Amino acid sequence: MKYDYTSVKNIYIVCGKTDMRKGIDGLATLVQDVYELDPYEDTIFLFSGRSKDRYKCLYFDGD
Repeated sequence: MKYDYTSVKNIYIVCGKTDMRKGIDGLATLVQDVYELDPYEDTIFLFSGRSKDRYKCLYFDGD
């Protein structure tokens, strides 16, 4: 299934080092607790690890 991300309301790039061992639940908790944002909105959150060669994207597609 393909998604069209061009109409996403917000895109946040999380600065700093993120523990890339975190899964979906851990990243969603980080967004809620640290940044006080709603991970279920029409928003993309991008996370980078220490070496900056890996990225994770958190996006709730409503499913």
